[in-house]
Amino acid sequence: MSGAALGIEIVVVFFLALFLLHRYGDFKKQQRMVLFGTLLAWYLCFLIVFILPLDVSTTIYKQCLIDHAQTPSVSPVTSNQTTGNTSVSPSQSTPRVCYKPWSYIPNGIMPVFWRVVYWTSQCLTWLLLPFMQSYARSGGFTITGKIKTALIENAIYYGTYLFIFGSLLIYVAVHPQWHLSWYELQTIGITAANTWGLFLLVLLLGYGLVEIPRSYWEASRQGHLLIKTYFKAAKLMTEKADSEENLEDVMEEVRKINESIQYNHPLRKSVDTILRKCPVEYQEKMGRNMDNYEDFDDKQNTYPTERSLSKLHKQVIYAVQRHNRTHVQWQILLEQAFHLEDVARNETSTSRQFVHGFALPEAVGWFRLYVCTPTVEWYWECLLKQWFYRVVAVVMALFSVAVVWSECTFFSTRPVLSLFAVFIQLAERDYNYLYIEMACFITIFFLCTCVYSTVFRIRVFNYYYLASHHQTDAYSLQFSGMLFCRLTPPLCLNFLGLIHMDSAISHQAKEQTAYTSIMGSMRVLSFIANGFYIYYPMLIVLLCIATYFSLGTRCLNLLGFQQFTGDNEMTSDLIDEGRELIRRERRKRQRIEDGENRRRVRTSDF
Repeated sequence: MSGAALGIEIVVVFFLALFLLHRYGDFKKQQRMVLFGTLLAWYLCFLIVFILPLDVSTTIYKQCLIDHAQTPSVSPVTSNQTTGNTSVSPSQSTPRVCYKPWSYIPNGIMPVFWRVVYWTSQCLTWLLLPFMQSYARSGGFTITGKIKTALIENAIYYGTYLFIFGSLLIYVAVHPQWHLSWYELQTIGITAANTWGLFLLVLLLGYGLVEIPRSYWEASRQGHLLIKTYFKAAKLMTEKADSEENLEDVMEEVRKINESIQYNHPLRKSVDTILRKCPVEYQEKMGRNMDNYEDFDDKQNTYPTERSLSKLHKQVIYAVQRHNRTHVQWQILLEQAFHLEDVARNETSTSRQFVHGFALPEAVGWFRLYVCTPTVEWYWECLLKQWFYRVVAVVMALFSVAVVWSECTFFSTRPVLSLFAVFIQLAERDYNYLYIEMACFITIFFLCTCVYSTVFRIRVFNYYYLASHHQTDAYSLQFSGMLFCRLTPPLCLNFLGLIHMDSAISHQAKEQTAYTSIMGSMRVLSFIANGFYIYYPMLIVLLCIATYFSLGTRCLNLLGFQQFTGDNEMTSDLIDEGRELIRRERRKRQRIEDGENRRRVRTSDF
């Protein structure tokens, strides 16, 4: 099994990243470069999370070998010449046997593996992905034009970093007391990147530690969830109407340009490229201009420039993507609202048979026929589901409390106050490697869930928005990849600090993981290792309190951003508006279904 676990996890993590990218991205329409960059960023970050527990168990085994080498390997024995028996001297203790982990990774593999993964992810987040973002958003019509636009947009971004790095490098070079080697400069760069990531990590983690348990608890309250769905429906309808209006305005500009530029104009190819990005119904309306073979005259008309067409191309891509996204989200939200209304209606049913408001598809699979029967569905939806979510919410809340406590006490090694360090050290005494790896994986997975789910939930207007069902644009996909690459290394370092396997924080003379070896010694910047890395995570307590009382939501509501608060007049109005919208859509769908039934009956009569 040596190294087999590493190979299996590498393959499994790849398919996990591919599945998530398929859920949020669109393999058919988005550029291959965008999909590849996002997939690589997500894959490397998930790989760090899944492989780190193997590194921890391997390090514990190496520490055991070191401790074993420092103790006598052979115990003195005394011989009884009369009887011929031998006995161990009671003053000497037999050294403990070091058992090799089932997932042991041979020496030399992990350091190389971590260096490749870490530096590839850093090149992605600081160099390639920012360039690819600008390239994907560019409205250029050629590869050269898109590259030129991306270089111009990133000139300030790259120039700022080069200026800061160059200034610091010159300052260090001329300072008489500082003689830093390349290794120390590399460590300073890694520390700076991890410090920036830790700053953002604590903010996202403080939100997720409270919001994830609360979201499961609210999911167990069907009535509350239905009211919140009404609120979302009202907000989404406003956004949907705005996106339709924006698309109409952009299509009107495209129509004017399409009519002004004739078939033999030099810019006609660019206009055709823009037309291909428009919805099919608009292409059909504007297609009649293609039959106009009148030659253009530069003296009679004023034509747009290539730069203005590039800008219009960019607007078309954004407007169409936003329109499609809101349309798909509206259909999904309608299905959720209809289902919650069906659950509310069936809760009072005495027959204990789940009845759907609309007829199910005729082609029903074996699962619904034999497993998810109407009776089973009623017990699950109306009785068991809410208790299941409550249990999950309580378990998540306990994990959150453990994380908050450990974040505030992980620097204390005598006594050991971090709960995760206690669990790992107890398992380490018995060399229960399977338990160690499972405990590490569950802990890291929970931390990543709190952080990554916040990344998937946050929305910066329409600038950054991760939407499922293949509705995420290229810019948001790549921005999420950048965030993951910047958040994952400090998250893993923070986890190693929680279990007291980072000597820069715990100050223990123990074998270090291969992951910490690529980070260098944080003692090069002692004020970071002994100050910021220890005391800044304590801020998570204040962030959890602010999230629990929804201070951020209330502040946004005061600023005019519509947020669900439950005790606000604007919220009540939007709930009523959403309820009426759902009723209207239900009546519309019911009329369509009735019409289909009548047509089917007339067809069967003939």
